[in-house]
Amino acid sequence: MGHNLETRSFLDEVRSFDNAGVLFDLGHPLLNRMAGSFVTAAGIGAVQAVSREACFTALERETNRNSVEALVCLLVRVARLCNYGYMLMKIMALLVTSTGKESLQWGLAAGMYSGLTFGLKEARGVHDWKNSAVAGAITGATLALTSDDSSQHQIVQFAITGAAMSTAANLLTGIF
Repeated sequence: MGHNLETRSFLDEVRSFDNAGVLFDLGHPLLNRMAGSFVTAAGIGAVQAVSREACFTALERETNRNSVEALVCLLVRVARLCNYGYMLMKIMALLVTSTGKESLQWGLAAGMYSGLTFGLKEARGVHDWKNSAVAGAITGATLALTSDDSSQHQIVQFAITGAAMSTAANLLTGIF
């Protein structure tokens, strides 16, 4: 792997990010960590949303769908019947909107969790399961608040789930 940018491939550039540990240099480790986590998780959320929509469209099932998915399927059927490009553009606009929303939620959750764990580690001077539990609970509650119809029960459920998952991940890190 050469140091000359002209001879380095894209794969070499990506590998150098892994060695550096950060994707961005925003001047502070907290900002670097939050931005890197946001971008990584937003990309994962976008891929997940697009693949889910493609799967639902391919299978064309009517059960267990939310309103956006049902609307997309309806528009696909109308576009097939009418064969208009305008309808296909509307379908793509809905797909982009739902994908953008989901990738933003994933990115915000990862950035918030990463920032909270870093901040708690710096404030307490130790990184343990307690930091993970608090960061997971706050992130879970915030994620519940971003849903369309959040209730008090759902916020508490997401907070407990986030705390449990992040604590388990922290405790299992040393095992695997």
